[in-house]
Amino acid sequence: MAATFFWAFVVGGLICVIGQLLLDVFKLTPAHMLAGLVVAGAILDGFGLYEPLIAFAGAGATVPITSFGNSLVHGALQEAEKHGLVGVLTGMFEVTSSGISAAIVFGFLGALLFKPKG
Repeated sequence: MAATFFWAFVVGGLICVIGQLLLDVFKLTPAHMLAGLVVAGAILDGFGLYEPLIAFAGAGATVPITSFGNSLVHGALQEAEKHGLVGVLTGMFEVTSSGISAAIVFGFLGALLFKPKG
């Protein structure tokens, strides 16, 4: 069990280190860095490499932003098998809609409960 936590920490930390290097060394803006990590997760899933990473690292691979790219491609490919080209578009939204909805709801609740500083 401790090994699971260790590898989740290491893999999640490495993904964060990559993001920080993109910001510091390559002088990318935060928006470019986030888009790059989402695309990297999408590409890794397209080649079938992200699911084994999730199996190995658990939350270390599902929590970072790269998992969003993985979810987009994974949903699109699953629905494309069932519904063809239309499934590519609907699959992306079907798989990611609950996470996006939760972020909106919790962000709204946070804005209601806490007073912004500034």
